Amino acid sequence: MLTGEAATGTAYDAVVPGSAPARPVSIVPSVLPADFARLGEECAALEKAGVDRIQWDVMDGRFVPNLTLGPDIIAACRPHVTVPFEAHLMVEAPDELVPRYVEAGCALLIVHAEACRHLHRTLAAIAEAGAAAGVALNPATPASAVAHVLDLVELVLVMTVNPGFGGQRYIATMEPKIAEVRGMILDGDHDVDVEVDGGIAADTIAGAAAAGANILVAGSALFRDPEGLEHAVEDLRTRATAAVA
Repeated sequence: MLTGEAATGTAYDAVVPGSAPARPVSIVPSVLPADFARLGEECAALEKAGVDRIQWDVMDGRFVPNLTLGPDIIAACRPHVTVPFEAHLMVEAPDELVPRYVEAGCALLIVHAEACRHLHRTLAAIAEAGAAAGVALNPATPASAVAHVLDLVELVLVMTVNPGFGGQRYIATMEPKIAEVRGMILDGDHDVDVEVDGGIAADTIAGAAAAGANILVAGSALFRDPEGLEHAVEDLRTRATAAVA
């Protein structure tokens, strides 16, 4: 796992407490809802609030309709914090961008299975560039799309919204897929995390965690908490941990 200089009643096989050693819960903020005019300060506030790492949503306006962050912006924020950075590359040509985002200070690069013509090659290129690799699945993409690359990744990201915009509603019907991915990982005895991104909030995080996710990405739920970032991080962590206790 990356380190920094710091449901009962369901129709699927969720994580059964005691069935396997629990992987630590990580709370990872998306910076999409942050104030882009003061991103360095926002990152510092997130670190102070106790997040485990920070996710940068990289969108190219082609793979998804939005256009967001280039590597220079991320590199400018890197000196402000010591927690790891991960880049979620929602782009059509991730292979071309891998070196730039590693150089910008991202310890983990997540690419979409749907965007990679030769997924093995792309994941290998990330490792060769000096970063950990992750692979993401859009809601309509089956879990089987990553079955044969679990030996090459540090995490599988199951999208619980369609990528491209923050603030979307959580798609609860993705929970069986989360459980399926976790099951494949356990069956193959892989050292792989399951991350979930999209609509994670106080009322949805338990379902995602119970299904098998141990890394939870949140955006709006953190930045819009009336009690502040620190309360939001601790509340989400407590709810996720309780769901698999």
